[in-house]
Amino acid sequence: MRHSDLKTALTDRAAKVFIGVLFSAVILVALLNLLVPVDSALHVSSYTVTLLGKYLCYALLALALDLVWGFGGILSLGHGAFFALGGYAMGMYLMRQIGDRGVYGNPNLPDFMVFLNWKELPWYWQASDHFGLTLLLVGLAPGLLAFVFGWLAFRSRVTGVYLSIITQALTYALMLAFFRNEFGFGGNNGLTDFKDILGFSLQADSTRVALLIATALALAGAFVLCRWITGSRLGRVTLAVRDGESRARFLGYRTEHYKLWIFTLSAVLAGIAGALYVPQVGIINPGEFSPLNSIELVVWVAVGGRATLYGAVIGAILVNYGKTVFTGVMPEAWLFALGGLFVAVTVFLPQGLVGLASDLLKRKRRTPPTAPQTTNKESPHEPA
Repeated sequence: MRHSDLKTALTDRAAKVFIGVLFSAVILVALLNLLVPVDSALHVSSYTVTLLGKYLCYALLALALDLVWGFGGILSLGHGAFFALGGYAMGMYLMRQIGDRGVYGNPNLPDFMVFLNWKELPWYWQASDHFGLTLLLVGLAPGLLAFVFGWLAFRSRVTGVYLSIITQALTYALMLAFFRNEFGFGGNNGLTDFKDILGFSLQADSTRVALLIATALALAGAFVLCRWITGSRLGRVTLAVRDGESRARFLGYRTEHYKLWIFTLSAVLAGIAGALYVPQVGIINPGEFSPLNSIELVVWVAVGGRATLYGAVIGAILVNYGKTVFTGVMPEAWLFALGGLFVAVTVFLPQGLVGLASDLLKRKRRTPPTAPQTTNKESPHEPA
């Protein structure tokens, strides 16, 4: 990928609009939360700040799936696993920061390990003492899993619905494993009761705003990276593999390599989203591995518009906002509404909301302007 491709991605109109809207909204929310008094009608609560941060994490996750599904043609029903792995990596670090402030006051072991009579910290928890190693693990854990899984699947030419089912089986297997207490990740309860991050209290408004801004920066960076990739030669070959893998293979391309790299990169982005999600929400448990979460993720991308990037972001925010509203109004009917929404979008809006907006704009441009009405004047040669 050339430097000119990156320059194009940064100067792209869609990227400018996306980043401008994103940071305008985030900065406005931050200022209204920190500077406006609590009793003012313009004050934005800490709950709203956290909720917006959660939506942006979901948007980053949807962006990761759109990269691999929309541009790579790989429908993954297991991206929730990569999201959860990144979340657990960050959760382990946050648990280690609690120290002796836990319920049992043990400076060396998290509370759940003390409760289960663990004698020492497992070796795979050692890196969680260091923030730098934790950041490395956030990308390495989901990336390595995606690389191994993708290498085995793509070299065997597993495609289509079979690949989707295998990815779903992967996340289900991980969910069952993380539910086990002896696995060392908190079992059913997962990891929670976090106190601070890098010495800053997670309950402070300033920390919540900082996490929101960090999430917005990560989302903006991922968006520019994806625009760069999809506009590069590497991205164009990936599109060719999506549209005609047999033809691309006939032309001499190692199609499994292109599918592997985009699948791995997508998993890393999902892991970053999970790592940003955990300190804002305050908990990570095996429920995040649920196959239902990965299916919901597909709905977000489909609603917004596949292969558009910003459509995935819009879909994630809109669907999750609807979920927040309607689960309070009709909690039992929400899943039926979600399923109906997915069916309706698939049948009537195959290109999602972004595709619908694009079609309406094209129709408007094609519609000829109405000719102005002229007043008929009597001709001097015609009889009165």
